[in-house]
Amino acid sequence: MLSSVVATFRTPELRKKIFFVLFILVLYRLGATLPSPGVDFREINRCVDAAAQGDSAQIYSLINMFSGGALLQLSVFAIGIMPYITASIIVQLLTVVIPRFEQLRKEGQSGQAKMTQYTRYLTVALALLQATGIVALAANGRLLPASGTDCDPTAILHNSDNLWVLVIMVLVMTAGACLVMWFGELITERGVGNGMSLLIFAGIAARLPAEGRNILNGRGGLIFGLVCGAALVILLAVVFIEQGQRRVPVQYAKRMVGRKMYGGSSTYIPIKVNTAGVIPVIFASSLLYIPQLVISLTQGETEVSGWKLWIQTNLVDPGSMWHIATYFLLIIFFTYFYVAVTFNPEERADDMKRYGGFIPGIRPGKPTADYLSFVLSRITLPGSLYLGIIAILPNLFLEIGNNNSEVANLPFGGTALLIMVGVGLDTLKQINSQLMQRKYEGFLK
Repeated sequence: MLSSVVATFRTPELRKKIFFVLFILVLYRLGATLPSPGVDFREINRCVDAAAQGDSAQIYSLINMFSGGALLQLSVFAIGIMPYITASIIVQLLTVVIPRFEQLRKEGQSGQAKMTQYTRYLTVALALLQATGIVALAANGRLLPASGTDCDPTAILHNSDNLWVLVIMVLVMTAGACLVMWFGELITERGVGNGMSLLIFAGIAARLPAEGRNILNGRGGLIFGLVCGAALVILLAVVFIEQGQRRVPVQYAKRMVGRKMYGGSSTYIPIKVNTAGVIPVIFASSLLYIPQLVISLTQGETEVSGWKLWIQTNLVDPGSMWHIATYFLLIIFFTYFYVAVTFNPEERADDMKRYGGFIPGIRPGKPTADYLSFVLSRITLPGSLYLGIIAILPNLFLEIGNNNSEVANLPFGGTALLIMVGVGLDTLKQINSQLMQRKYEGFLK
């Protein structure tokens, strides 16, 4: 392992790429700590510290996690990478609905460039919409509800009544989201790994020391050690399952093209246990944030009662069994949905038939598509259960810990764990492939 690291930094081209990635990540974290114009930095830090002691900011936990805590601080990069992720998912799903997008996807590099352009336009629109909503909540004092005597949510903006100041904040956050999108594309083009994924990885990793310090100060050294031990076990299990795949054997018949013979080789179709990745967790989390968003926007000066109280108690509270069960079932549903959208057995079967490939013992055409659908449905079930169990771990710790926020903030649980492991493995594989091209021994054996 050490020799591989030395070989990586001895390669000038690879060393330049790694340093470029680190430089962009430093700029990204610098922008995440730079406050937007019109924000009272001291007051908002007091409110963020007060909110960290409770669950008042649960509605924004996913976006705040992706931005590395920049959202609740109303920094320049407060919106972060979330608009681009949402736009990418929407464009990818629209390829099934809109024939024009399906045609562009089949055109190769030129079509992919056009779809990337559409994704950028949609990202700007989503960033503008999201920034407007966040600034409106902050101006009304509903972004961070008062959780302590030292926090005044209505004072986090200097001139909340000045429309021009609010417009400037919206434009700055929208421009910050576009700059983050550009950072991600630069990393993908000139660096190593997927740029957007690495930015999310950096945002999550930036919060780990603070989460660990909260557990250590709130629960003591023994609980902190147990949490670290449990995190290591969960990390190993996630890495093991993320690497798991079902290999469907494929045989290609020999055929003559001109005076040369092609084919006759054996390969396989790798179907991962977790084919959908972290997308189902994001979808389920987004749906579960809608009820609390509705309550936050409709809540007045009076106490919550009636149907709002029921939603607040059963769906919004992350420690509620209703919330955990709904979250788990939504993840299973979206796992099957996303796999069905991204993996088309009929298209794979047609491609294999076109190039003379077949699965041993299965006839080409529709029988091959039916067999691939059968294998995919069987392997998706354990993958969806695995995603659901990992995602609800923080909620289970919240319930077991009697609503203790320090126990609930498990650093290696839920969406953060899945993203960090997936991004880490993907980046190591890309570095390994570049090392293997230069006849060096890679990281992964």
